[in-house]
Amino acid sequence: MATTIQDVQTILTQPAGCRLVVVKVITSEPGLYGLGCATFTQRFRAVHAAIEHHLKPFVLGRDVSRIEELWQMAMVNGYWRNGPVLNNALSGIDMALWDLKGKQAGMPVYQLLGGKCREAAAVYRHAGGDDPRAVEDSVRQFMEQGYRYIRVQQGGYGGKPGELAKPEGAPEGAYFDPRDYMRTQLRMIEHVRSAVGPEVELLHDVHERLQPIDAVQFAKDLEPSKLFFLEDLLAPEDLEWFARVREQCATPLAMGELFNHPREWQPLIAGKLIDFVRMHVSQMGGLTLARNVALHADLYGLRTAWHGPGDVSPVGHAANLHLDVWAPNFGIQEWCGFPPLVYDMFPGLPEERNGYLYPNDQPGLGIDVDEGLAARYPCTDIVEEWTQTRLPDGSPARP
Repeated sequence: MATTIQDVQTILTQPAGCRLVVVKVITSEPGLYGLGCATFTQRFRAVHAAIEHHLKPFVLGRDVSRIEELWQMAMVNGYWRNGPVLNNALSGIDMALWDLKGKQAGMPVYQLLGGKCREAAAVYRHAGGDDPRAVEDSVRQFMEQGYRYIRVQQGGYGGKPGELAKPEGAPEGAYFDPRDYMRTQLRMIEHVRSAVGPEVELLHDVHERLQPIDAVQFAKDLEPSKLFFLEDLLAPEDLEWFARVREQCATPLAMGELFNHPREWQPLIAGKLIDFVRMHVSQMGGLTLARNVALHADLYGLRTAWHGPGDVSPVGHAANLHLDVWAPNFGIQEWCGFPPLVYDMFPGLPEERNGYLYPNDQPGLGIDVDEGLAARYPCTDIVEEWTQTRLPDGSPARP
């Protein structure tokens, strides 16, 4: 007799500043459940509602072993498909089904995917500061901890602009000066590269804030610094400009965290216009689609670099790691690190040692959640401020 889905529960928690959404799929087999990540931290209540009122009624009673069929049917069940709310909701269930399949088989998920290509996944951390010397100091601290891949940012996303000549009556709040950003980040990266030498791999995140022609120039200017990759140089609306960047320089490019549609990545891969696929696994719909994207990218010589900031739940990070140790074309994994509280809340959270993440080899995703502890840290509703940045003339800037 098939094991079926008896209930779907959503766990909302905010243990370390980021609002997390974890899905628990409970089965007809006593004590057997799976966990998945559905974290869309800016719209966590919308994801919760999509699961509770739309996907849960659809999946109840279904065979947990038919992951591919369920993914395909759930994606089109509402006729209108894709988007960050639906995709994250579906991801939570999809990952939980992979977790269940591994538990039933007595195998880690990476074994179900095809087995290990490596024992651990190299990770990169985020170094920052208000000036080049402060960024250098942050980089050196990570180097002392054994990290060999480090992302560098001066002043956070978009930099820290100096005095702006704003028009009278311009609103208060965060401002972004594209030209100032390009100058300050270039000087910072040149300084850090000169200070720490060529042995450490440096990365940088533009966060899609530049106009396309400025992005082309910025990538060209950074070429002598030999970055490991330049992340999200262009917005999803400007993908055709990647061809222009490729014509102008050899700076490696990573792209994808805002992608929703299952085939948004396809022209970039087929045209070899980027070097790393960097999608947010829950944003694209879960492990089922991420597996397909990784294999497709491998055929074209591209590597993976799944999105892994603090607003990916520990369950999502565990899923990333299973993809990382399996995929033949793994490149690098973003890793934010977590405080002890999160390790207590999510037993089995991957451990990091000397710049590598190691899976624990338990069946399924190898991670659990202490629901009582999670309930002590409820999610709070806030208005996002960092997405309300403005250009020097006061007009809205893309976050």
